[in-house]
Amino acid sequence: MTAREGQGRATGGSWSRRGVLAGLIGAPVLLLAACNDTKGTENAGGGNGGSGNPGGGATGGAGQATPSVTATPKTSAAVITVTPADGAAAASFSDPVRVTVTGGTLGTVKVTDSTGKALAGELSADGTSWASAAAPASGTKYTVAAAATDKDGLEADANAVFTTATPANTFVGYFTPEDGSTVGVGMPVSINFSKPVTDRKAVQQAITVIAEPGVEIVGHWFSSTRLDFRPQQYWAKGTKVTVKLRLKDVQGAKGVYGTQSKDVRFTVGRAQTSVADLATKKLTVTTDGQVSAVYAISGGSPEFRTWGGKMVITEQYQQTRMNSQTVGLGSEYDIPDVPHAQRLSTSGTFIHGNYWSPASTFGSQNTSHGCVGLRDVKGGQDQNADGYKFFKSSMIGDVVEVVNSGDKTVVPSNGLNGWNMGWAEWKAGSAL
Repeated sequence: MTAREGQGRATGGSWSRRGVLAGLIGAPVLLLAACNDTKGTENAGGGNGGSGNPGGGATGGAGQATPSVTATPKTSAAVITVTPADGAAAASFSDPVRVTVTGGTLGTVKVTDSTGKALAGELSADGTSWASAAAPASGTKYTVAAAATDKDGLEADANAVFTTATPANTFVGYFTPEDGSTVGVGMPVSINFSKPVTDRKAVQQAITVIAEPGVEIVGHWFSSTRLDFRPQQYWAKGTKVTVKLRLKDVQGAKGVYGTQSKDVRFTVGRAQTSVADLATKKLTVTTDGQVSAVYAISGGSPEFRTWGGKMVITEQYQQTRMNSQTVGLGSEYDIPDVPHAQRLSTSGTFIHGNYWSPASTFGSQNTSHGCVGLRDVKGGQDQNADGYKFFKSSMIGDVVEVVNSGDKTVVPSNGLNGWNMGWAEWKAGSAL
């Protein structure tokens, strides 16, 4: 080969390349066809046995060129509504929580407070609504989770968080006896409210008193601030009583709501009652059906007669001061160390030890300003003194009945003395 020939070939090669490029630019469709043909040829030479194979490369290449189509997911037609609404910061605590659905039926509804405690509720018969059995508590954060399905079985979910309002005005009930105490057979359940109650029915319905063994227990309103409960007769010894206070968020008066939700339990001890006969001037004590003691006493003088009737011991003091000015009797007396004093009425009737009167007074004369006195000693340390012995044998809730005093029966609301009211009259004072 000559040098010219070599250049000519080289030059000729250049021309040929430019010709090919020009052809390519002028015919893009042919290039695409050629590429496809080339791929088909390559696949035909592969292990699949040629382009006649339905699963061959030519068919696969054509499939890759076709754009894929993604199906749009279907949305459930069920629409869930929660009341109170999500994000509510001062929701009502007087109305139940409600969940409703349109275009479907509810499946599950769960409402819980911040401690995880569930708020019970009930689904309607047609499955389109749910309502809590009780209103939510005030000042509490709640979380709602609900699910529903439409006619095609597609599920919809709803979640909500709300917080209930805190009432500006509240009331509480101060109860007697104390939780966990053991009391006498005459002890009623007495509740004094911090503010007047106008909706007595709502408040009484929120308080349940249960006894074991069972007995009918009825509430009686002495005033807008006092509600007592008792059975028809004294409690049986050993009775276990439970008081269920469910006053939280109960509207006792317009805009005034209760705050308590608790149980109070007490037990009735041995059965002891006493009768103070001011004609014979003797106190007869009966314990569990048997006379256990008889003491000589002195009651109210003709000028200051002792209330008659059944009176419940409400307070006990080893020693206390008694001043006549506190009961409207001027400067009649002021004794700083009255021993073994047990209160029988709010107005100041006590049964107590007496060391300042001669021993001959007891059992023979009524000389007091209305109290019932037993012989005792100054300081109250003589265990053989009648005042000491009666005090030690007594407990709060025991009944002391005063007879033949010459005075009228104590007003039932003067102390815990509702036993002086007949059963029919007592029940008439119930708001239920």
